[in-house]
Amino acid sequence: MAGKKFAEAANKVDRSKFYGPLEALQLAKETNPTKFDATVEVAFRLGVDPRRADQMVRGTVSLPNGTGKTIRVAVFAEGEAARAAEEAGADVVGGTELVQRVQGGFLDFDAAVAVPEMMGQVGRLGRILGPRGLMPNPRAGTVTPDVAKAVTDIKGGKVEYRVDRHGNLHLILGKTSFETHALSENYQAVLDEVLRAKPAAAKGRYIKGITVATSMGPGIKVDAAQTRNVTGEAGPA
Repeated sequence: MAGKKFAEAANKVDRSKFYGPLEALQLAKETNPTKFDATVEVAFRLGVDPRRADQMVRGTVSLPNGTGKTIRVAVFAEGEAARAAEEAGADVVGGTELVQRVQGGFLDFDAAVAVPEMMGQVGRLGRILGPRGLMPNPRAGTVTPDVAKAVTDIKGGKVEYRVDRHGNLHLILGKTSFETHALSENYQAVLDEVLRAKPAAAKGRYIKGITVATSMGPGIKVDAAQTRNVTGEAGPA
């Protein structure tokens, strides 16, 4: 049955066409083959060589309409910083004991923040947190004295991105329950950030392809030339 539903959804997509961003996002909502509120994602194929340090594309972007997901945040901090993190809504807060819990297999969180003073201990968790994209990083703003702001930003829709070894970049845009206009505003924020993050060393065509899809739905090719005012093609849907 799942295969039949996917086939029906895929039949609605013209594989030879490059859709405008708004049209593509509306089609992504319509081609969700599941009954649940699926995640809408965007994938970029970039003309970079991530094996070269000067062509790495990574950073963070704040989605104006959030991700639609409840993000569980762990904070490695003690004392006043720990209290500030708890007041900001952190789900798990701790110092040495939290490091030990993670070493013991605790991974019930989606993002991690640490004060600089804790990184000597948190650094030992690299083999556990690194492969899962959970390692606190100063460039991503997740190693900071102001852990309360970091927690607020993450809960509010700030997401981290990093190009993979094949030159692909995947980011969340929201949920199928979002209005198309809200998804397009998130798409514009992501696209602006990806363009801003273009490495000076990257030669030739930077964005080679853009695809949007729901987590279980068919891919929809987006016209990469449309980079401005993608939210203005139509009103809320």
